[in-house]
Amino acid sequence: MSKIKVNDEIVVISGKNRGKQGKVIQKIPKEDRLVVGGVNITKRHIRPTRKGQQSGIVEREAPIHSSNVMLVCPRCGKKTRIGMTISKQSLTEEKKLRFCKKCGETID
Repeated sequence: MSKIKVNDEIVVISGKNRGKQGKVIQKIPKEDRLVVGGVNITKRHIRPTRKGQQSGIVEREAPIHSSNVMLVCPRCGKKTRIGMTISKQSLTEEKKLRFCKKCGETID
């Protein structure tokens, strides 16, 4: 779950929304789910809770399990697996970086 971050471009690989692409809007780490813009749209019936509030049917994105998505590489534009590498910036400082397994380009 930690390999996909907010604002990453992803593609759905299984389920009713297979093939759709979108950006990650929100992560829900406890449930291992993601909310993706334009994917897994559900309709909610909203009741007016106070005087003057609009009621009706609202469409919004529902969470999708993280195992059903793959990251789209910003360089090659293909869905890819993600690798992790450690980059030494100085003698005491190290940073984890993500990279595309297809083209080897660093994502972060």
